[in-house]
Amino acid sequence: MSVLFFLACELLAAQSIDLESYVKHFDYQERKDMKIKSVEMLNALEEGSAVVIDIRFREEYEAWHMPFMKNIPLNELPSRLDELPKDKLIITACPHNDRANLARIYLITKGYRAKYLNDGLLKVAEYLRGENAKEFMQELDQGAHK
Repeated sequence: MSVLFFLACELLAAQSIDLESYVKHFDYQERKDMKIKSVEMLNALEEGSAVVIDIRFREEYEAWHMPFMKNIPLNELPSRLDELPKDKLIITACPHNDRANLARIYLITKGYRAKYLNDGLLKVAEYLRGENAKEFMQELDQGAHK
């Protein structure tokens, strides 16, 4: 039943789900579906099917960030939902994944399709070096000009 429950929620993406219902229907499939790895996230960005939000505090973001991510600090998320598209996957990210998962749960309860970056921003930074960085930025740029 829970898989059908979440499919119905996805079809009605504009509708929100209360936290109690989400928790009651949490299953192994949701546990799998709530996460995304760095390479999958980068592919979704290249395809234009996702938006990544860096949910760290502004000062953390200013100290270092990735230009293809939007900064919406976790504590500002409730007042900035209008900046997020309902028709794309929202991927939440922080250095590890604790705040990102909290942001994902909040977004799910507000009717967004959301996943959290389970290997964290530090893994993305490690992956995007040299040729990987060059290739990714070229793909991202080409996608922007389509």
